[in-house]
Amino acid sequence: MVSMHTSPIDAAGSGDAGGMNVVEFNLAHALAALGHRVDLITRRCQPDQPDRQTLAPGVDLIHLDAGPAQPLAKSAIDAHIPQFSAGLGQLQPYDLVHSQHWMSGVAALPWARAWGAPHAQSYHSVAARPGSALSEGEPPESPARVPGEARLAVESDLVVAISAAEAGTVITRCGADPARVAIVPPGVDHDLFRPARPGQFDHGLEARLAPHGRGYAFFAARLQPLKGPDLAIAALAHVCEGIRPDLVIAGADSPDFAAYSDYLRQLTVDLELEPYVRFVGAQDRASLAGLLRQAKLTLVPSHSETFGLVALESAACGTPVIAAAAGGLREAVVHGESGQLMDSRQPEDWGVAMIKLLGNRRLLERMGVVAEVHARRFTWAGMAEQLDRLYHQLLDSKAASS
Repeated sequence: MVSMHTSPIDAAGSGDAGGMNVVEFNLAHALAALGHRVDLITRRCQPDQPDRQTLAPGVDLIHLDAGPAQPLAKSAIDAHIPQFSAGLGQLQPYDLVHSQHWMSGVAALPWARAWGAPHAQSYHSVAARPGSALSEGEPPESPARVPGEARLAVESDLVVAISAAEAGTVITRCGADPARVAIVPPGVDHDLFRPARPGQFDHGLEARLAPHGRGYAFFAARLQPLKGPDLAIAALAHVCEGIRPDLVIAGADSPDFAAYSDYLRQLTVDLELEPYVRFVGAQDRASLAGLLRQAKLTLVPSHSETFGLVALESAACGTPVIAAAAGGLREAVVHGESGQLMDSRQPEDWGVAMIKLLGNRRLLERMGVVAEVHARRFTWAGMAEQLDRLYHQLLDSKAASS
């Protein structure tokens, strides 16, 4: 079968992807292992990116011109949807189209219909309701996003949700027919994200990142208000100094929030936490796994998550998670077993939760063991097998109706 996964969101051409591109990249490889031919199609964001690049047997990455060949803020990309769609129309027809993100779906749906190919849609995030309160510092939604998401929910042959929370949102907010919605959880690369083996503890890393000798708590996400790194920092101030770990914050600055990283650094100064907090920037996948594996615990204080992949990757490394009880994080974290879910966004409450785990070594170790067992259920091969069945159902239905 020949299928394409479209995403106009800037993607790393090497396959060392970030954010939800991690899902697209790993899923493409797992589908190819099942015999699919997969083209990943994205916007050219560097002038030297080739038109077509083979990532693995059965998986090609295609770059289309849509706007300037440079990284753009996500909020600026939807202006180039028509150009991205025109580029799709220059490609050969595909048997099946699976769009990632709403901009991709708006661009690809007309071509799927023209080719007579089934169209599947994944959202990864859904716009806030019109008129609803936005998280502090979040920009308003694009005027095209809400109607675009609703159209895709109604007209796509299949909507693939990554969690029950996302499925509920797509059905209630976008009007998707429940009969055409499927929940397919993401996977984890268990060869990469795994507990430390005997003798693998990196004492040099520990000395650099946790000079106070009490290990470090870890936060990993793009630096933007939605992800809540400010809450992670503020919570640390409520952990008594006798057991206070250092805090390592990994993540790239967000073009949509140019001044936010400066705000976070000033917050550490205001809370007198400068000696405890280290900003280490964006990490490749291997480095991220190493940091998760050695952390005492991982903090995921997002305002909203469709699933929360970093929480699952942390669990696979045997590192317990303290996470906001938001969206799919309620499915990624088993409360009281693989980690702690927080209904409160008060820093003092998060501080208490950190003290509870850091002050009880046996509890922390037990949660780490259970977390690793919990994460074993999630594999990229398993995700691909579920999608393979759904794809064949779509193709069989299309053939029958023809």
